[in-house]
Amino acid sequence: MLATRVATALVLLALFLPAIFLGPPWVWGALSLAVLAAAGREWGRLLGSERGGRALGAGLVLAGVAYLAWRGADPGAGTPPLASAVVAASLAFWVTAGPLALARARRVGPAWPVAGLALSACWIALYELRVAGAVMLVSCMAIVWLADIGAYFAGRRFGQRKLAPRVSPGKTWEGVAGGVALVLASAALVPPLWRGQVFSGWLVERGGWAATAAVLVAVVALSVVGDLHESLLKRLAGAKDSGGLLPGHGGVLDRIDALIPTMPGCLLLLQVLR
Repeated sequence: MLATRVATALVLLALFLPAIFLGPPWVWGALSLAVLAAAGREWGRLLGSERGGRALGAGLVLAGVAYLAWRGADPGAGTPPLASAVVAASLAFWVTAGPLALARARRVGPAWPVAGLALSACWIALYELRVAGAVMLVSCMAIVWLADIGAYFAGRRFGQRKLAPRVSPGKTWEGVAGGVALVLASAALVPPLWRGQVFSGWLVERGGWAATAAVLVAVVALSVVGDLHESLLKRLAGAKDSGGLLPGHGGVLDRIDALIPTMPGCLLLLQVLR
């Protein structure tokens, strides 16, 4: 199983990194749109409708292609106001209704509109962060990856107090603390020369270390909400994984669940503080 997971991860890196660093933003936009569409199909299946999942994925593709054409017509323009509104609405859901759903261990709000809003906002954020810079995009995603790595090892070594036993019994508060610690330690190691390109370093330049630490803790918290929300969807659907598209990893949604709430948050901060 470990060999399969590693092999799949290497294939994904070989596909995604050139798209991010070597191609223009629309290449990453198209690739990430395909990923989000696949996640939409899986989300639909977790909601109990294969047809609904296909419609959700197709809708995301159509809207995304139109968005790329719109942005391509004026590459120098900032994020369109309508797109920013979608991103802000999604973030508002994750900050308010997301934790409420986890506390009640059941879905909150209309399921299909929530799925469409969350996935659309995530894709817009992924694309617009790439427009801001390849390193900026990867450094935002790296917060989620580092939090996940830190949580895994700290949870295995020190985990005692359950974080959300009715949703995901394996996650602990000690794991969350380990994820936060690794993210903060990584931010402290960003070289001064790179601070303008790396998200955490960029935050330090604008608000200092204390404000940066608070923002990073909030981003990690959002990643936990996204992870647990997908666990809730799987629990309610009686599914172990969201799908089987990625050997050794499960489905696409299993791999991007924590990015869905965090990327809109990072983009909005970037827009507000610029």
